[in-house]
Amino acid sequence: MIKKMEHIAIIVTDMDHTIQYYSDMFGFKVRLRGSSKTREMAFLYLEEQPSIEIELIQDFEPIGKYNKSGIVNHLAFTVEDINIAINHYQKKGIKFPSPQPQLTLEGGRMILFYGPNGELLQLVERAID
Repeated sequence: MIKKMEHIAIIVTDMDHTIQYYSDMFGFKVRLRGSSKTREMAFLYLEEQPSIEIELIQDFEPIGKYNKSGIVNHLAFTVEDINIAINHYQKKGIKFPSPQPQLTLEGGRMILFYGPNGELLQLVERAID
C-alpha cells in the first residue's frame, strides 16, 4: 500500500549547475549526493516539505537517448501569489514562455517554464476555498 509521494527524478546534463539552479532559484538543499561507476545522483529537498524530494541523475555514459520531453511531464511548485512569484523569478532570470498565468481546473492559476536541463517546471497558485 502506498504511504506517500517519495521523489521525482530528473535526468541532468550538469550536476553542479543543476544543484546550484534549484538551490539559488527555489531554496532546495542537498540531502545526499554520490556516484557509482555509471552515474552521479543527488537528492534535493525543501525544509518546509522534506518528505518529497527531487532526485537528479547524471549518467556518465547514457544508455540510449532520453526523450526530450521525458516520461514525467513536469514538476510543479505551489506558490501563494502567482503574480508576485512570476515577478520574483523573472528578476532571477527565468523567462516564462507565456505572458500570463493560465487557469487550472480547480480555479487556481498556473504558469510553465523550463529548468536548466530543459525540464518542464510549473508554478501553481491554488484556488482559494
